[in-house]
This record gives sequence, structure tokens and C-alpha cells, in this order.
Amino acid sequence: MSAILEVRDLSVSYGAIKALKGVSLTLGEGEIVTLIGANGAGKTTTLRAIMGLCPASGGDVRYRGAPTRSTPTHRLVRDGLVLVPEGRIVFANLSVRENLEMGAYARRDPGIAGDYEKVYALFPRLKERLKQTAGTLSGGEQQMLAIGRAMMSKPRVLLLDEPSLGLAPIVVHAIFQAIEEIHKAGTPVLLVEQNANAALRHSNRAYVLETGQVALEGTSAEVAANPKVKEAYLGE
Repeated sequence: MSAILEVRDLSVSYGAIKALKGVSLTLGEGEIVTLIGANGAGKTTTLRAIMGLCPASGGDVRYRGAPTRSTPTHRLVRDGLVLVPEGRIVFANLSVRENLEMGAYARRDPGIAGDYEKVYALFPRLKERLKQTAGTLSGGEQQMLAIGRAMMSKPRVLLLDEPSLGLAPIVVHAIFQAIEEIHKAGTPVLLVEQNANAALRHSNRAYVLETGQVALEGTSAEVAANPKVKEAYLGE
């Protein structure tokens, strides 16, 4: 399977603190790949570095075969590399519909109207609340909106940072079902998730990050069966 996203020996420092120490990973066409690890392991920093939101001190990121380190973040987004950041960040004073419109702001193709319908099919609750101000939505609805807005930018790769964080179990199930649907429709997903049980159930391959380094990698089934992973992340 060809890699659409490659991270090679990526290093990031915050002052004297080395947040990433040579992280390497790949995301293939047709895959969901998950990064799991404890708080402070470097998961969010990895996604931010891929998007150019924090400078790398070493290593290389390649998207569709081309290096990205000199490419501005907005250009990466227009080229289809899209991040849904941690924290359910929405435009709180805009309506649901206006938030979705912001996701498509750079598009000029004729498929925008059809993509609204795809988002509504993915998250029917958003269609019920199109005129509602985003800041008044529940946490789960805001997460749906954040993902829906990202889908309106027509991603070729979707990066998701902690999409289930702080959500009720029934909403977590809905979010992961949506991730599966996005994947089935042809969008590869790189998923950062502290809910290791859910992440490993809904992914093809996994990387375990510990203190800024890849400690373990393999198929999700292999990683889930590892005794250290069971003890540290799966509560077994």
C-alpha cells in the first residue's frame, strides 16, 4: 500500500525540552492509523508538526511524496491535508451552517452543495441545528461540527486530535462510527486518541508514543495484544 503521508525521524523542541525525538510513521491510502500514548507523549505535537503549526528541528514530512516543511499550513489545507484539533474548536458566534461554510471557504468546485448533504448524512443532528449558534451546542455536537467543517474542505487526509475527549460513551460511539464512514468513503485518517480501546478497535495500524519516541508499532490487533499495552492503556 502506497504511503500518502510519511513522517521521517521528526524532532521538535520547545526550548530545552525535546518533545519529539525522531518520530517516524506512515499513513497509507485506505488506512486508519492511530497514535496512542500517555499525556505528554508527543501525540498532539506530532500532528501540529505535520501541519507546520510548530517548527521541526529535524526530520522530514512528506505528503503525497512531496516535502512539506517549507509549505505554509493554509497551503497544506488547500492541498487536502486537514487537521481537526483537540478541544472542539468551533466559531462559537457563528451558526452551524456558517461554520460549515467556513470549511469550504477556499473551494470553487461545483461539488460543495453535495458535500453539505454528505455532512448531514454523517451527522444528522447538525442538519437539525443549522441556524443554532455553535457556542450553544453540546460538547458532542461541537465535535461533530468540527469534523463536519473539516470534511467541507474536501480532505485527502484527515488528522484527528482526541475526537472523543470528554464526551459521553454514546457520543463517542457516534463519533467513531462517523470516522469509520469517512474512511470507507475513501479518506485516510491519522487518529490521535487517548481512548486506546476505541482507537485500536477502529484502526488498521497503531503506533505507541512514549516520551517523544515510537515505542511500539504494528497492526492494531498486534498492538492491542501486547502485554505492556494491555497494562498501560487498556486497563487489563
